[in-house]
Amino acid sequence: MTHSDWNGRLVSVPDDRARRYRASGEWSTEPTGRRLHQVALRFPGRKAVITRDESITYAELDTRTDQIAAALIGLGFRRLDPVLFQLTNRMGTVLAWYGCLKAGLVPVATLAAHRMHEIGHISRKVGAVGHIVEAGLPFDLVRFARSHADGHPTVRHVIAVGEQSADAPAATQLETLGTDIEPSRARALVEAAEQDTDPLDVAVFQLSGGTTGVPKVIPRTHAEYWNNGLFYARHLGWDENTRSAHLIPVIHNAGISCALHAAHSVGACLVLATADAPAAFDLMARTRTTDVLIGHGLYQSILAPEFGPARAHLKRVVLSGAKVGTELFERVDGQGCWAGQMFGMSEGLFAVSPLDSPAEARLTTVGVPIAESDEVRILEPGTERELPDEQVGELCCRGPYTIAGYFEAPEHNSVSFTRDGFYRTGDLAKVTVIDGRRYLSIEGRIKDLINRGGEKINAEEVEALLLAHPDIRQAAVVAMPDPRLGERTCAYAVSASGTPLSLRDVQHHLESLGVAKFKWPERLEWVEELPQTNVGKIDKKRLRGEIADKLTEEAPPAARRRLGV
Repeated sequence: MTHSDWNGRLVSVPDDRARRYRASGEWSTEPTGRRLHQVALRFPGRKAVITRDESITYAELDTRTDQIAAALIGLGFRRLDPVLFQLTNRMGTVLAWYGCLKAGLVPVATLAAHRMHEIGHISRKVGAVGHIVEAGLPFDLVRFARSHADGHPTVRHVIAVGEQSADAPAATQLETLGTDIEPSRARALVEAAEQDTDPLDVAVFQLSGGTTGVPKVIPRTHAEYWNNGLFYARHLGWDENTRSAHLIPVIHNAGISCALHAAHSVGACLVLATADAPAAFDLMARTRTTDVLIGHGLYQSILAPEFGPARAHLKRVVLSGAKVGTELFERVDGQGCWAGQMFGMSEGLFAVSPLDSPAEARLTTVGVPIAESDEVRILEPGTERELPDEQVGELCCRGPYTIAGYFEAPEHNSVSFTRDGFYRTGDLAKVTVIDGRRYLSIEGRIKDLINRGGEKINAEEVEALLLAHPDIRQAAVVAMPDPRLGERTCAYAVSASGTPLSLRDVQHHLESLGVAKFKWPERLEWVEELPQTNVGKIDKKRLRGEIADKLTEEAPPAARRRLGV
């Protein structure tokens, strides 16, 4: 199989831009696994990953993932076979990721929280051949993967990471994969697999938050994906002495590009933590972490006393996902620690505060694009008319690591890209000039999404699922403010029977459809009719305002200030 076998399902970057990216060095000719191997040869004894329970050097990581790759090839996996990932932040996730890449397989970055509604669609869309899941979680992903594989047209292998329960259906154990393969033989098998890799082969399938239906599939190639992380690391001045912590899911695009690939592209150490803030801050303090990316679901944790010991060693803190308040910014910035912001997407563009930018820019904007060839336009929404600086419009972008189209989605691509190939992000933004430099400022969004602690929830998708219940005649899903996660999901509904359902009834309905739990509404408001705009559309702006006002009224006085932040 080659990337040409997916012709018609993949959208290629136009030849003129491809030549430019190759000439600039922003595109690589090397497979991603080889990039890791090259770094491991430079820094064999340095720590590559540290978790709460274990650590691994670059030499150990390189050898062990060679063995896993060789074993995967021995199991019958073929080059470019897609493999679903449902794993959390642990060492086995890193080993599985690089093992698949070295074998020439394509990791599909689903979430441990996804269920049959999402996994069933995605696996058939890409033709998944393998499914790697984490054992030992409250929800039995091993049993789920076996159930998913039964009768599936392409899934042939289920691999478990972590100790399996005695009564679970047996799955291949990642921890024992390839341990009997001599390292030099494993390296030879990996090098043979890499000989067949085309730089434009798909390296990874990421997923979008999407605006309609289940997530769209985002193809990232060997030519650009590792470099996306390298650009981020260089922008922040990382080197082999950097220890960078990551607390949010590592299989997210941010986790791969800002943490895993970014750290390893320069020989830095990844401190792989979890979203348990006290435990993460303790690990950061013990490992003398120098850098960390904090998603907005953890903003409040930074204000807690537990952050103090971790901050003592930090040189740089990057904040991402929501507007940054002055109190939060000042808690981090100063006394030897630099605070900045990041904005990015699985489809491509990353903007990050420059290290030499003034505090005003780092507080009020998300910085500048990280690659020389990144192009940004602010367009009047619904048109291709470019707006001047300081005017708010739709953020559109193209560049060396921004996709030219979603996988097998011609209709969606026709409205998601301009005629000259700029990706329409659905975010409202403006260019702000500070001290003569042009920065990007995010001002809202056009896409109908709820951002729940970094997980994007498509309102239209949830509405369609709610309407599948016979007792719901109309539904509108909106974001409601939350001091910890930023936003949660509120559903407004009109009853078909006149007898409103309970929130638990609605959640049982979504559970029966196999919908990931993070998408379930966390508040339900029954109304006689949904308000409409003067053009006959549901007035979601009014609904968002109503629920925000209700939450403010219901909150105790001490919490009211936080609810609107």
